[in-house]
Amino acid sequence: MTKRHAVVVGAGIGGLTAAVALHRRDWHVTVCERAPEPPATGAGIGLAPNALRALDTIGVDAAHAAGRAVPATMGLRRADGRWLTRADTADLTARYGVPPIAVPRPALTGALASALPPEALRYGTAVTAVDGSSGNPIVRTAVGRDLPADLVVAADGIHSPLRRAHFPAHPGLHYIGETAWRAVVDTPHLRIAAMSETWGRGQRFGVTPLSDGRLYLYATAVVPAGTRSADPRAELRRRFGSWHDPIPALLDHIDRLSPTDVLQNDLHDLAAPLPRLHHGRIAWLGDAAHAMAPNLGQGGCQAIEDAVVLAHLLPAGDGGGGSDAVPAALAAYSAARRNRTDAVRVRGRRVGRLGAIRNPLAAAARDLAVRATPARLALRGMDDLFNGFRLPR
Repeated sequence: MTKRHAVVVGAGIGGLTAAVALHRRDWHVTVCERAPEPPATGAGIGLAPNALRALDTIGVDAAHAAGRAVPATMGLRRADGRWLTRADTADLTARYGVPPIAVPRPALTGALASALPPEALRYGTAVTAVDGSSGNPIVRTAVGRDLPADLVVAADGIHSPLRRAHFPAHPGLHYIGETAWRAVVDTPHLRIAAMSETWGRGQRFGVTPLSDGRLYLYATAVVPAGTRSADPRAELRRRFGSWHDPIPALLDHIDRLSPTDVLQNDLHDLAAPLPRLHHGRIAWLGDAAHAMAPNLGQGGCQAIEDAVVLAHLLPAGDGGGGSDAVPAALAAYSAARRNRTDAVRVRGRRVGRLGAIRNPLAAAARDLAVRATPARLALRGMDDLFNGFRLPR
């Protein structure tokens, strides 16, 4: 019996997770990625307990694949270094069963790719269109090869061409008012064990220890869209050089990087939820489905949840369930994921507005409110995120 065929558009974390999950459900999987080869460099990604549990359901041990080091504490600070709130990782582990970790993106995508047959991965293969007018979709590619499919997984990123093509009336992306810089540095002598984010007035600086011992650094600033400096390293020094230790020392390490090693992207989220997360036999996931601001560290986590739930709801790849099984599963996927992902998107936007406050009095009131919140209540406020992953019955 011929296996069902899924074409996954995009070899990011969500797309590769979907490919692995479908492969393990006996689907024939083809992953089309426009980039010519897998990324060798990149920033980090935080994997919260919900994402780690989702990966575990498909037999992927992200911590084993990318290293098991975890930060000792997590918290929020002021620009002078004073902690506004802090939680021990041991408390997070006791509450959620597994500690959050942060891993280099290339390590995670590499681990996911290695779980697929080599012939499933087609780099340098941009998808130009998906034609579903005749029933099962036909995937058109820039290399001139058409791929017939029983399912198309649109994991083609925040600017998703497939989203624009199939939801032409949707308003698209919304600029949230901030730009972000990201870099990875190797600083073993600093011995930084805390995952922290520092809030100033309209500016933030984050430090995340990665599982391989390096540090993932990020910073944001409220600026008009498209604002760029000639040298991002100098711009970071100008904005954050007087902030608390160890930020000046970390900026010294950023200064040693090439300017191209400091990534800068304006931050966007989806202006409004999609009316549904599927169309015909196409399913959207991750940023293509519900792009969200990075303020909760849930963008990649929700993409992983999407992928695992989608594969769980679909029939096995052996062809059982009849011709209507795939469309019915995609409708169930939309119903299972749309409300949760949109709630996370809206919450991320609200948290970002707090971090972006520039008025001195308003910022002081914000900091006071955060400090006055008991740690147990702050931790409880993450329950719906970290305990929110469920496989539909």
